[in-house]
Amino acid sequence: MCFFRWHLARGHLQHRVTASTGLGGDVKKDWSDHALWWEKKKTWLLKTHWTLDKYGIQADAKLQFTPQHKLLRLQLPNMKYVKVKVNFSDRVFKAVSDICKTFNIRHPEELSLLRKPRDPSKKKKKKLDDQYEDEALELEGPLITPGSGTDILYIGPVKGNIYSSPGLYSKTMTPTYDSHDGSPLSPTSAWFGDSALSEGNPGILAVSQPVTSPESLAKMYKPQALLDKAKINQGWLDSSRSLMEQEVKENEALLLRFKYYSFFDLNPKYDAIRINQLYEQSKWAILLEEIECTEEEMMMFAALQYHINKLSIMSSENHLNNSDKEVDEVDAALSDLEITLEGGKTSTILGDITSIPELADYIKVFKPKKLTLKGYKPYWCTFKDTSISCYKSKEESNGTPAHQMNLRGCEVTPDVNISGQKFNIKLLIPVAEGMNEIWLRCDNERQYANWMAACRLASKGKTMADSSYSLEVQNILSFLKMQHLNPDPQLIPEQITTDINPECLVSPRYLKKYKNKQVGPGYVRDLITARILEAHQNVAQMSLIEAKMRFIQAWQSLPEFGITHFIARFQGGKKEELIGIAYNRLIRMDASTGDAVKTWRFSNMKQWNVNWEIKMVTVEFADDVRVSFICTEVDCKVVHEFIGGYIFLSTRAKDQNESLDEEMFYKLTSGWV
Repeated sequence: MCFFRWHLARGHLQHRVTASTGLGGDVKKDWSDHALWWEKKKTWLLKTHWTLDKYGIQADAKLQFTPQHKLLRLQLPNMKYVKVKVNFSDRVFKAVSDICKTFNIRHPEELSLLRKPRDPSKKKKKKLDDQYEDEALELEGPLITPGSGTDILYIGPVKGNIYSSPGLYSKTMTPTYDSHDGSPLSPTSAWFGDSALSEGNPGILAVSQPVTSPESLAKMYKPQALLDKAKINQGWLDSSRSLMEQEVKENEALLLRFKYYSFFDLNPKYDAIRINQLYEQSKWAILLEEIECTEEEMMMFAALQYHINKLSIMSSENHLNNSDKEVDEVDAALSDLEITLEGGKTSTILGDITSIPELADYIKVFKPKKLTLKGYKPYWCTFKDTSISCYKSKEESNGTPAHQMNLRGCEVTPDVNISGQKFNIKLLIPVAEGMNEIWLRCDNERQYANWMAACRLASKGKTMADSSYSLEVQNILSFLKMQHLNPDPQLIPEQITTDINPECLVSPRYLKKYKNKQVGPGYVRDLITARILEAHQNVAQMSLIEAKMRFIQAWQSLPEFGITHFIARFQGGKKEELIGIAYNRLIRMDASTGDAVKTWRFSNMKQWNVNWEIKMVTVEFADDVRVSFICTEVDCKVVHEFIGGYIFLSTRAKDQNESLDEEMFYKLTSGWV
């Protein structure tokens, strides 16, 4: 047993510990990972140079002497669980950085920890059900810490005899992965070094985990409405406080997720694990209907999933057969440097920088109003800088436009149906009294891609002279191409239909839609399989990494992507509404329909603050615009952190080193530092 003696030495708190063996001698034991926890005040006593008076400790205070590193059950974005040891005394931001460093995930500032959402339809869910769900998703091939004899992965710098994993993270920009299939370039032992992952299955975090059965998909919680999605965001932990301060218990299950939808410098050569986990999070967002998509888009996502699952199996087999191949990483790095120094296709990207490109074409324009019977009306439209001018005809384009709209700060939403040849662009343009809604209808894919790309750039205050314009056009065309169907049965081999499970590739809503056609289950399965295989022809030539990147890009192209919802009551408002936070804007939304009522860009923001007494968030923009709201279902600190977090992420640049300015993050997000 252990005996503890506390005394006041020169006004400071110190301790001595001896362990009695009962054999007449004392045995030294390392207690360096232990610290004092003050349960009543929810605080760690880590500043040993502080006096008792400075901490406010009285004679009746109960202090707990406990390890700082404790076990946590962490659910990764691929829905698999792994047991980790995390520092419960570190701020969550630092703890997540340590986790990501060990997992070889760059840019940990994009991720955070989330409490598991509860399904409101199962208020009295049995404990056995939770255990069954967790066991069913347990990570295969346990990650074993060398010398521990357990399946625990210890994370972070731990002093003493507790094993400390050095992690996989390297600040050198030497390629670590094959940019074609995401496999390690060097032998496994060199890739993972002495990391804990080298004892288990080293590539498991970079390998896609397919959905095992329709039953497992059906049991998972799916938000039914926007309000349900908003309630999920109640669970985000405060990044400025430790796990213990937020009442996280040892062995509790938390979710590791990409919190901020601003993914910086995704590079297949260094980010195979990061890309795969991001792909997994986007895949589950589609399957669990956390984000809406059309039927054509769903079949495209299903085809990409099928392709990725198939290539993942092939890649794993090839990697096992060629695990000893050597790669000269110095030559690879020099080659990359040479390409970078040469500048690639800079001349074609820059083009003629002496003039700003313009668009001019006949576009159908529609301004929807209640009880209107008027449809689209063709106009000769010119797109200059960030404005669209509409004329009744091309001949009148030198005169005064019939309509003119500046798209800076507007909301741009696609409304596309490939089979119906519908290529619409919905614009919500901010005006003093709210939002003006304008719809543009294009005649074909090329016209749509050109105008859609221009609208997206204009909404950010950029013109078509920006170097990203041509890339945006190509991404839109590629996204449309993947949705094309090729209904030629000769191109679909019958033998490959046996290795596809359509119920695991599409969301339950679309399964239900097909089942409502009152046909046999076998026919429904064959029908969905045929649709998926038709869509697969558009992606069949992609490499594994390319397919994952395409999936992520397609996810980013969805209208609802990147918006985190919170239930709020605006100052002066009488009913609950939604506040949506994206990487570059705040959106006031209708709680029942999800329609944007008003949008404010962060680029126009002057400051934001919180009245902690009444829990009100106030954001001030240019032109003396002030927005104030109270969050009704979540602590306003969570919303404050989202705003500050996106501002912090916007300051990142490729020419800076990979170290994070933690203090700057806390200043922007904590509200009281």
